[in-house]
Amino acid sequence: MPEKKQLSLEPYKGTRDFYPRGQFAQDYIFGVWKKIAEGYGYLRYDASILEETDLYRAKSGEEIINEQTYSFIDRGGRDVTIRPEMTPTVARMVAQKRKELTFPIRWYSIPNLFRYERPQRGRLREHWQLNVDMFGVESLEADLEMVNIAGDIMKVFGAKDEQYEIRVNSRRFLNFLLNDFFQLTPEQAHKVSKLFDRMHKISGGEFQSQLLEITGDKDRSETLISISRARSLEELPEAVKAHESAAELMAFINKLKNQGLSNVRFEISVVRGFDYYTGMVFEVFDANPVNPRAIFGGGRYDDLVGIFGVERVPGIGFGMGDVVIKDFLETYQLLPEYKPSVDLYIAPFDALYIDAANELAKYLRVQGLNVAMDLTDRQVSKKVKAADKEQIPFVVVIGEQEVTSGKFKVKNFKDSKEFEVSKEEIVGLIRK
Repeated sequence: MPEKKQLSLEPYKGTRDFYPRGQFAQDYIFGVWKKIAEGYGYLRYDASILEETDLYRAKSGEEIINEQTYSFIDRGGRDVTIRPEMTPTVARMVAQKRKELTFPIRWYSIPNLFRYERPQRGRLREHWQLNVDMFGVESLEADLEMVNIAGDIMKVFGAKDEQYEIRVNSRRFLNFLLNDFFQLTPEQAHKVSKLFDRMHKISGGEFQSQLLEITGDKDRSETLISISRARSLEELPEAVKAHESAAELMAFINKLKNQGLSNVRFEISVVRGFDYYTGMVFEVFDANPVNPRAIFGGGRYDDLVGIFGVERVPGIGFGMGDVVIKDFLETYQLLPEYKPSVDLYIAPFDALYIDAANELAKYLRVQGLNVAMDLTDRQVSKKVKAADKEQIPFVVVIGEQEVTSGKFKVKNFKDSKEFEVSKEEIVGLIRK
């Protein structure tokens, strides 16, 4: 008989268990996301975590399918993928109901996403992500709104301008730069854009050697290197700045600054990994090198809905993952102190008083309090210690005196004060 395999106590590699304290932090992050998105008039949507693999193959890029997805053939012979991102799904949903929807659409979601990659700081195999998307608006006003939503989220989290930076680029500008100005072949341009995307993840020497290998031209490589170091569009060659895509990008950055976003700048390496982006793209980075990857990012994808064989619908959006934003909040000590959702712990003195304790608990729950009751037969002192250990703010012991008098001694663990009140007064005491 084969030896029975010992089951692991650990979660699957690259995923997390959420104990109450961890769930508290997660709920806080989700709450801020929801508040800001809905404050801008965005409506929440969701969908299945399963999609046909062809959806991602069409626009996310073969690299995602071949290396980073959980894909499989189901029992019906269908090629299926557990979603690695949400944007293709929302584009499909818009395409499906486009005749019934009222444009412009403002939607948001907080989906669970999965990618098979090496777990590291800021990146796991499973995460949750805020997705904010707008469909039906061509103008730069939609792009400005997206970046402003992102900025407001950071402000509500308590982040200061000097703690993070908003880096902006344009796929339209990048296409002009590589295809028209440098006259690279489509294959070369694609490789250079991918190299820009990982520019800060490799050494300067490696970047230069790879660039020379792709272009095969020392002069073009050196000019591209010079452009890659620019931290402002003003630093670019005059012939590059003169193009309308550069002027549009410069106007976009200036408008953001005029709207109060002082920590925004041009960055050529902001390409975004997915192939479906068509216009403005942006990423937000922590100023502290302990968090080296983008906190979040997004951009315009005007052609994505059209891949379903329907009329073109312009779209723009961004995604913010829970893993990287939690790292950021922990780095700057911006996460709130843990508070359990339980308001009051009721400890019956012994089994004789469980019915009375239940009656009180039922009354208080109807009044809107969250009440937990100790159902063990341990000593009452241990019951009280259990409530304190769980950081429940108030405790009341139910015994003969309380049942007879109708008065209850409610202890506040924060200041160790005790109050003798009626059951009607308990609600006001705790809420105060």
